Amino acid sequence: MPSLQRKYKAANNSTFYMPPVNPPEKKTPHLPEDYDTKISSVLPYYSSFHKETINLVRSLLKTPDVWMDTGCGTGTFVENAMQHFPDTKFLLLDPSESMLRLAREKITSCTFERVEILKASATQDFTMELNERPDVITAIQCHHYLSRENRAKAVRKCYELLENGGIFITFENISPFTEEGISVGKRYWGEFQSEHGRSKGEIENHLERFGTEYFPITVEEHLKLLRKTGFMTIEIFWYSYMQAGFYCIK
Repeated sequence: MPSLQRKYKAANNSTFYMPPVNPPEKKTPHLPEDYDTKISSVLPYYSSFHKETINLVRSLLKTPDVWMDTGCGTGTFVENAMQHFPDTKFLLLDPSESMLRLAREKITSCTFERVEILKASATQDFTMELNERPDVITAIQCHHYLSRENRAKAVRKCYELLENGGIFITFENISPFTEEGISVGKRYWGEFQSEHGRSKGEIENHLERFGTEYFPITVEEHLKLLRKTGFMTIEIFWYSYMQAGFYCIK
């Protein structure tokens, strides 16, 4: 598949890549039933994304009343977070009916007061009126599948849904700043996957999706988007391989 990404020149004349404005949007290549098993062999420190997000929320001055997880997948993250926040209500949102079905089965013993599984929707297309504004919204490894336009809409939607003073936490695949950085990053990431049992073909297929089926942007572009959206506080709290975590306070 030919690359859809475009080259841009930074101020120091180095080259970096940005996705096209309206690329074809793809979903995760993993079947819902396989997702939890395979994701840790693809993404370095994936379980730490969950752990550090929980640790970050635990550090807040107020325990959240309502926590929305968009792109919730099979519900593994929420299932974990519920153990640390017994008085918080969780809202689960995902564009995939199959993912939500598995999440429902996983958290089947919970009451409606603790967990509500929302109608399937992508973040940017969510229109349901919520009874309470979330204090926390998380989006872990889901928005990099979106075009630049829809990514901005998704971030704006999270901002609009949040309670004033609420926190938006997101992890995404990110793009290095330069063409050489992208090449090094892919080799680096590929070595991780090889060490975790993936075949050469699986690794090549995955890395070829960069800029064609998922569309990472640079850390600078993330910060610019989050500022433009209107968040009061914007910070990076995680960076490894080609993934980064950000938190923003409304």
